Amino acid sequence: MTLDELREIARIEREKQQEVPRKIHVCMAAACLSQHSDKVKAGLEAQIKEKGLEHSCKVKGVGCMGLCAAGPLVSVEPEGKLYQGVRPPEEGSDVADIVGSVDGKPANKLELDPGLPFFKEQVKVVLENSGKIDPERIEDYIAADGYEALLTALTSMTPLEIIEQVTKSGLRGRGGAGYPTGLKWSTVAKARSQNNTKFVICNADEGDPGAFMDRSVLESDPQRVLEGMAIAAYAVGASQGYIYVRAEYPLAIKRLKTAIKQAENLGLLGNNICETRFSFRIDIRLGAGAFVCGEETALINSVEGKRGTPRPRPPYPAQEGLWGAPTLINNVETYANIAPIVRKGGAWFAGIGTEKSKGTKVFALAGRVQNTGLIEVPMGIKLRDIIFRLGGGIPDGRKFKAAQTGGPSGGCVPEQYLDMPVDYESLAKVGSIMGSGGLIVMDDSSCMPDVAKYFMDFCRTESCGKCAPCRVGTTHMYNLLERITSGAAAEKELSLLEELCSVVSQTSLCGLGQSAPNPVVTTLRYFRDEYLAHIGEKHCPAGVCKTKPLSRTTEVGK
Repeated sequence: MTLDELREIARIEREKQQEVPRKIHVCMAAACLSQHSDKVKAGLEAQIKEKGLEHSCKVKGVGCMGLCAAGPLVSVEPEGKLYQGVRPPEEGSDVADIVGSVDGKPANKLELDPGLPFFKEQVKVVLENSGKIDPERIEDYIAADGYEALLTALTSMTPLEIIEQVTKSGLRGRGGAGYPTGLKWSTVAKARSQNNTKFVICNADEGDPGAFMDRSVLESDPQRVLEGMAIAAYAVGASQGYIYVRAEYPLAIKRLKTAIKQAENLGLLGNNICETRFSFRIDIRLGAGAFVCGEETALINSVEGKRGTPRPRPPYPAQEGLWGAPTLINNVETYANIAPIVRKGGAWFAGIGTEKSKGTKVFALAGRVQNTGLIEVPMGIKLRDIIFRLGGGIPDGRKFKAAQTGGPSGGCVPEQYLDMPVDYESLAKVGSIMGSGGLIVMDDSSCMPDVAKYFMDFCRTESCGKCAPCRVGTTHMYNLLERITSGAAAEKELSLLEELCSVVSQTSLCGLGQSAPNPVVTTLRYFRDEYLAHIGEKHCPAGVCKTKPLSRTTEVGK
C-alpha cells in the first residue's frame, strides 16, 4: 500500500457515498444494541427496499452518537435530523415514520434538537468519526482521512520529527496519570535492549465503575487506535504491539479483530508497510477483568502470562517492560489523538485547552444527570457547564451534591467547585484526579459516607493482595466505613480512618492502593458533617443508611 493507492481508495469510497444523496445512520454501539438497534437497522433496510428507495437512501450501521440515555439513536443525513428511542418494527411505527420523513413527512415525536448544548458545545477530536463511519469497514475510515497520517509519517517524517510534534502538542496520557506523552515516547525511543526489541501496548483495561470511554472508541472507530499505535511504533522503534482489552467487551474485541484483519489485508499492518522497512503487527490479549491490571506493570505481567500484580518501579516499563524490553504503554484515548496530531500538527492540538492541559477530554457522563452518555470537551471547561449545559442538569428537581471524577481512584468534588476548570491541575487542587474520564454525578439523595464505602469496597475487592498496606489497609478502611454508616462507630474511629488513609496512600506499591483513599479523603474534607451525623446522632441525613448500631464487641481494635 502506497500513499497514492491509499488516496485512490479514499477517492473511490467518497464517490460511492456521494452517489446516494441520503443516508440513515443507526447507532450500533453496545448501549443502543442492548435496546435492539440491530432490529431497528434491519427494519429500516426493509422499509427502504419496500418503498424502492435503494438508489436514493442507504442505511448504515455506525458507532456511538453520544447520548446513550436516548438510544437507540438514528440520524438522517444530510438534513442532520436525529431521532431518539427508536423502536424496532414489531414494537411500533417508528421505523416507518423515519423512512417517511425522508420523503418529507414529519417524525417529530422522536426528533431531537441537534442544537442542544449536548451536541453543539462538544469539540470532537477523538470522537470525530464516531456516529459517522461504519466501524467494520476500513474503506469508510480511509474515506475520512484514515491512515493518511501513518503513511505520511512513514514517507516524509523521521521518528524524531513525529515525537517532536507529539511533544509540541502537549498531549498527556489520558489513562489517568497525565504523564507527558512526548516525553514517554522519547524515553522509549532512546532506550536500548538486546536484539533491539521494543513493544507498544494499548491499555484498554477500562475498569472504573461508570466508565465506558475506551470501550466506545474501540466499538466506534477501532482503525483510529490501530493507526495511532502504528505511528507510535514507528516513532519509538517497535515492531510488535498488543492491545490489552478486558474480556467483558465482546463487541469491542470483535470489531478490533475485524479491523486488524482488514488493515493487514491492505498492507497497513504487517511487513514493509508502505513499501518501507517498517514492519508492525498487533495482537489482542484478553484480560479477566482485574482492575489492578490497568496499572502498567500488572498489565505487563498479565500479557506475559503471569498473575496480574504490580512490579516495584524502577525500572520503569520505558526501560524494562514486556519480557525485559523497552515498552511504550498508552491507553485507547491517547492513541486515538495521534493521527489528527500528525495530520494537523502539534501546534493545532496545543491551541485547544489550557496552558498545561492541552487538547480535549472524553468523559463518560453518568449518574444523576439528565443526559447520560459520552462527551468530548476542551480541557478547562467548567464543571458546571458539563453537568448543567451538556448534561442537562439534575433530574426530578433535586439538588446537585457532588461529582466523582477519576473513578474509585478519584475524589468527590462538591458544589462549591462547580465553576472550576476541569483540567489536571485544578482537579488535583481539590483532591481529585482526571482519571481515564469517568464522571459520576450525585444529587442530594446520596449519602457521602456511603459513597466512600462503595468505592472502598470496590478497591479492597480489586486489590491484588501483593502489598500489605493495600491488602489490609483497604479492608480496615471499609470496616470502619461500615461501622460509621451503620451508626456503630465512636468519634475516635474517624481519626483512625484518617490515619489509615495517610498510611495506605503513602506506602502502597502501586497506583490502586496509593489512590484508593481519595474518595474517603475528599468526602471527609467536604462532607464531614455527614460523618459526624452518623457517629454522634446515629442518623443518616440523606436517609440512605440504616443506622442501627452494631454490637460493641465488633468495635475496631477489640
